[in-house]
Amino acid sequence: MSQSSNQYQMKIDQLREQLGYDFVSLAFAQSASDGFVITWQFASGNLNNRYKRIVLQSGKGIAGLVFKTGKPMLVSNVKEELSPQDLFNDYPIIISERLNSLAAIPLYQLDRVEGVLLAGFREGKTVTKNNFRQLYDSLKGQFGDFRIKESTFR
Repeated sequence: MSQSSNQYQMKIDQLREQLGYDFVSLAFAQSASDGFVITWQFASGNLNNRYKRIVLQSGKGIAGLVFKTGKPMLVSNVKEELSPQDLFNDYPIIISERLNSLAAIPLYQLDRVEGVLLAGFREGKTVTKNNFRQLYDSLKGQFGDFRIKESTFR
């Protein structure tokens, strides 16, 4: 994370406002001394501060899956695409922020995923492939040393 905390916070605040998302958050992998866990570090439009207490292993949760696969994730309708049991066990950010639709995009440094950006809606709106592409395109060059891989977008 080469940019300052204020810069990341400002960028996700701007992103949320410009694209109309209810919630935008950034997750980063912690160092080896922290066991390579993934935590949500910054949030905009959050309902509470529970996101700060979510700690994920690679392959678990939205951030963990995106970190592990290096591929973006689109969930247009949480109720239709994810089982209620999975929500409570594997997707705590969806529960704590009451998201109904979301997109998560890996942020690369060199050839490794180092961050995940999550954007979502609570009610009334859905993340479609079109606004997913708009989110993806708006991230290019926005997060300092991080880059977006075109090949990861379907």
